[in-house]
Amino acid sequence: MEEMLGVRFLASEFPTGDAHGGRIDTLGLDEAGSPVIVEYKRARDQNVMNQALFYLAWLLDHRGDFNLLVTEKLGPAVASSIDWTSPRMICVAGDFTRYDAHAVRCLGQAMDLVRYRLYRSYGDELFTLDLVESSVGRPRPGKPRSRKHLSPVTDASGTADEQAVTHLTGASPEMCRLFGALDAALLDLGEVHRESLKTCLVYRALRGFAWVRVQKEALVVTLRVNPETVELVDGFTRDLRGLGHNGGGDLEVRIRSHSDISSAVVLFQQSFEAA
Repeated sequence: MEEMLGVRFLASEFPTGDAHGGRIDTLGLDEAGSPVIVEYKRARDQNVMNQALFYLAWLLDHRGDFNLLVTEKLGPAVASSIDWTSPRMICVAGDFTRYDAHAVRCLGQAMDLVRYRLYRSYGDELFTLDLVESSVGRPRPGKPRSRKHLSPVTDASGTADEQAVTHLTGASPEMCRLFGALDAALLDLGEVHRESLKTCLVYRALRGFAWVRVQKEALVVTLRVNPETVELVDGFTRDLRGLGHNGGGDLEVRIRSHSDISSAVVLFQQSFEAA
């Protein structure tokens, strides 16, 4: 779970009680502290999405039960930091249709459609997970424009981007422009999805690879890069191992200028590939 989905395992076949009458395939907590429901189907089956939504309604109505589970499995400190702003659903199946992908984009819920494949050749086996479609929790109508033409406070449809606006509140115009350049650099790495958390913005493929916090003098980026593989530069990069911090990575990069973004691109790429 953690290695392939970035989700800390909590329970399998979790009962939802007699009144609700069901069992959640897997419950977990992602790297940002958001609750996660994972539902599986062997083949192509639209019911996997319906079941996930059914169990999400139960989860939001039974937060106390989830808190107790996290306390039991991961401890009270983790339970006290659960982020309920964006509970996620991950649907894993043999395949999905284009109608499934369209539904995810319109639902307005945080949901990932993940296709699995098992390859067997000459006695070897390879298991892969492919992200088919992802929604960060709100519909995105309209034809997307090129990311190069997006400002830091507009989304792909040209409307106000609440994710960016929330975290840029009070930021200077220079910092907003710097964030726009950083945002474009991270999104242009590939199939990247951005979502807003309480304390930061997370950029992820199947797993998170960059966590961005907007500060007065800098943009602080946490990356999934081993600090031992990097020549640390005072004031630019920092080893976070052993320190309490937001995000799932161990390397901190402080962005104060556009040249810092250029210098950090190779680190962004490494983190993206690791995810």
